[in-house]
Amino acid sequence: MRTLIPVAVTGLMVGQAQAADLAVRIEIPRLNVAEYHRPYVAVWVEGPDQKVAANLAVWYDVKLKNDEGTKWLKDMRQWWRRTGRELTMPADGISGATRPVGEHQLAFSDGKAPLGKLAEGKYELVVEAAREVGGRELLRIPFQWPPRAPEKGEARGQHELGRVALETKP
Repeated sequence: MRTLIPVAVTGLMVGQAQAADLAVRIEIPRLNVAEYHRPYVAVWVEGPDQKVAANLAVWYDVKLKNDEGTKWLKDMRQWWRRTGRELTMPADGISGATRPVGEHQLAFSDGKAPLGKLAEGKYELVVEAAREVGGRELLRIPFQWPPRAPEKGEARGQHELGRVALETKP
């Protein structure tokens, strides 16, 4: 009887598919400026053809009256041209309020919204930020999906974004 239990557990484990994970850390730096506004930030995954494979997050001023905050989304030019103008905001599961200075973490799993089911291949995590009375910045981190082993990538912004880190796990 004892030998059947390990065999049954092993059999169950072999048959289970493991979901891959993607974790993102985004640093919003403290800026010493006279008029500070929190940046709008868009996070998405692009394929090698530069088409959007998944929108992961869009942070904007959701509290402005009459959805006024949505009119500034187009300041994130790359995101807007590739996918933003096609979305209705707020977009369930991806949109939310702007974030304060500091490090912010996002976590996604294969097969679950908003990441969905990415096909096998090479991708780039793209993070774009735009700030009123400020600048714009876009960072890219390449990665392979699904990951065969844990991988890490990083990019550093010059002004609107600080460190952006990506970690994938099988």
